[in-house]
Amino acid sequence: MSTSPAVAPLVVKKPLTSSILLWVRTDQPRQTGMDHWKGPHSGIISATPGLEEYRQIHLAEDNPGRWPATDGVQTTIPADRKIDGVAEVTFQSALAPLKGRKQTKLAYADEINVFRRTLLYAGPPNSSRWYDVAGPGQPVGARALIYLRRRDEVGGGAFRKFVNEQLASALAATGALKELRTQTFLPWIEKLWDTPDVAHDNPHDQRFHASLSLGFTDTAARDAFFTGNVIEDLSDRLASQVSAIHAYDVTAALTYVKNGEILPHYEE
Repeated sequence: MSTSPAVAPLVVKKPLTSSILLWVRTDQPRQTGMDHWKGPHSGIISATPGLEEYRQIHLAEDNPGRWPATDGVQTTIPADRKIDGVAEVTFQSALAPLKGRKQTKLAYADEINVFRRTLLYAGPPNSSRWYDVAGPGQPVGARALIYLRRRDEVGGGAFRKFVNEQLASALAATGALKELRTQTFLPWIEKLWDTPDVAHDNPHDQRFHASLSLGFTDTAARDAFFTGNVIEDLSDRLASQVSAIHAYDVTAALTYVKNGEILPHYEE
């Protein structure tokens, strides 16, 4: 009797990662804020002890929402809550965040120079997953960043299990991705990142519970993913779990710290 060949499990890392959602000030040109974040502010964060990786995700200014319309799910990104960028900070250990209090104070003081709102989304150890979906020498030429808001009737534990076990596997199985990272978040607490003179308003109906970072060969591959048949299956899986899917086009993913080392120049 013949048997089907075993499917190799996805290789996955489970680092401790936090994401800070960022909105730049509107009383100056948007690019001025994005450049300050990319330049002087990045130096403050990069110098934080205990970092495994520090990456800035720059989002396109024109981002109405990449995900196709799905019944009962908000896929259009509200203009007043549209994110400008995300600081993705990965720590070497669960105790590493305690080492960075000095740099955190500097970051707090500098935020008012560039941002009008910042929101910290954190997860417990092992809640961030980096999946090995790309072969050697396959660079990422385009990305999308997706935020998910779970339905009130869906429990937090069940939702995290859905993202980590069902959704991630379905995304990997598409064969379209060169990067797949997921994060599931703890309940949002304002006091975790209570920077002065910067807004941290985050009403219950605006909060997120998970994110997906999807990498593609190029923009054509990204376009094909969001307009092809595979998106219908993913929408069907998500519709019973989430009330919002906000899918952003990424213009740049800049890495300043990698494998615990500050890079002399950021990597794209």
